[in-house]
Amino acid sequence: MPTNPTPALHADCANCFALCCVALPFAKSADFAVNKAAGTPCANLRQDFRCGIHTGLRDKGFQGCTVFDCFGAGQQVSQITFGGRDWRTHPGTARRMFDVFPVMRQLHELLHYLTEALALPAAAPLHEDLRAALAATTEATGADADTLAPFDVGALRQDVNSLLLKTSELVRATAPGPKKNHRGADLMGARLAGADLRGANLRGAYLIAADLSGADLRTADLIGTDFRDANLCDADLRDALFLTQPQLNAARGSATTRIPPSLTRPSHWA
Repeated sequence: MPTNPTPALHADCANCFALCCVALPFAKSADFAVNKAAGTPCANLRQDFRCGIHTGLRDKGFQGCTVFDCFGAGQQVSQITFGGRDWRTHPGTARRMFDVFPVMRQLHELLHYLTEALALPAAAPLHEDLRAALAATTEATGADADTLAPFDVGALRQDVNSLLLKTSELVRATAPGPKKNHRGADLMGARLAGADLRGANLRGAYLIAADLSGADLRTADLIGTDFRDANLCDADLRDALFLTQPQLNAARGSATTRIPPSLTRPSHWA
């Protein structure tokens, strides 16, 4: 199977066999109206691999679907790994395809972060290592299904994360003043309106329902930061490090929230 030398890092649902709607499980909660087991098609999935309630997901209790992003893994698995053979007309591919998709999604997430790191001038001393990691990760995405299914993403993630941490340190050092360290902190519901968080380390921090209205998050490291229901109205995230579309989609914002040009303002924001 030919590899894809530059995998797309944005979801292209038209070229995916609705893998996120089948391969992944979800539990009845504030994010999902029902339970669904891994490998079982969502009840809302149509025969053409489209969602029957796509325009009303939030209203019908499927907010979690509007937050998820595969970073382009869906079309990579559907069109490259499996050569356009879908799991309905080729049921023998289903189990392997569903096993490969979560692995590919992690690889594409790493590609997303590495690509961003390489675009940062402050990370120039690390560019050679970052390019090598990008090449290795890209090569992994082009492997066949039998290689991908048991692939040890954890080991690769550890190596990539070490580079991303060094990138973060170089970039955050350019921010003025002392840098706050809230890595992994429980800041659920925290009152941080107007806070100066430039250059802060917010990796893995829980900012669920936190008030960040008007906060300055430029050059803050946001890998893994949980922004579910956080108030980002009027906040400045223009140069935030490693911010993803799912994080924005999970938060609340406004027309005056400043976001990186590579991301899209969520449709549910005021």
